[in-house]
Amino acid sequence: MAHEIIAATNAVVVLDVALPGIVWGWIITMNMWAKSIGTGVIFIAFYLLKKYPEQTGFIRLPSVVISIVFIHLFLFFTVIDLHQMFRFWHIFFHPQMTSMITIGAWLATGFVGIILSMAYFLYMKKDEAMYDKLLGYGVILAVPVTLYTAGLMAQSTARELWQMPTESIQMMLAAFLAGSAAMILVGGNKFSDEIKKDLALILGFSALTAFIMYMLELVFGPMKAEEVIAALEFVKGGEYTFMFWLGQIIAFLIPMALVCKSIMDKSYYLLKIAAVSALVGLWITKHVWLVIPQLLNMS
Repeated sequence: MAHEIIAATNAVVVLDVALPGIVWGWIITMNMWAKSIGTGVIFIAFYLLKKYPEQTGFIRLPSVVISIVFIHLFLFFTVIDLHQMFRFWHIFFHPQMTSMITIGAWLATGFVGIILSMAYFLYMKKDEAMYDKLLGYGVILAVPVTLYTAGLMAQSTARELWQMPTESIQMMLAAFLAGSAAMILVGGNKFSDEIKKDLALILGFSALTAFIMYMLELVFGPMKAEEVIAALEFVKGGEYTFMFWLGQIIAFLIPMALVCKSIMDKSYYLLKIAAVSALVGLWITKHVWLVIPQLLNMS
């Protein structure tokens, strides 16, 4: 039953209470995780093809295939999370450009168009020059597509833990972490030691920076708002403590240790283990950070 009518807009308020429980769950975690791989592999492919063009030509096809697969996983989990999933076409024909969902949908569509074109020119036309040209545009679009989820989280009201500046950095770090991990698994022993070292450094630096940022949030985050204090209690001796630290160890600490050992020994056989660990741990870390602010009672 309507309990209030706002005269200025004739809007009828039928429900004005907080939604209980976790609204964004594992589906959104899959969304962010798949997006990190789909955009990250494009960043890393661009870097390698520019720096080592003679040695990395073979990565063109697997890079674009991985990007296509994981970006479509990202879009799939985005669509199934919509309350009216079969009306998603409204985003394109009745756009509301103040919503990050709309902006993200347009950006992701453009990015998909670029990577599909890359695959077409490489596989059907055997035109590597056009592929490389489109790859540059793909990198440009990959940046806002990567950052889109940070904007969406920042638009969420009463979620002080999610701030646009820090979440944007974490999204970019996740893309570099996932992209370098995916490329390590794809390249295998085909890469020279010099390329493996570069990928190891990208993986290790991304893991180190992301870990530092999470630790800074634990220390300084409570100074922002009481709501942050309450949210972080779930990882400071609460029900998500084990899962949070498990994610930090698997996503960041183990890859950092393996990267350090690989570089010191000049032996890179451990990088595949580091890559798998980073990808698994990234999912866990993203899930915990997504869920804990939603456990607070907002009403």
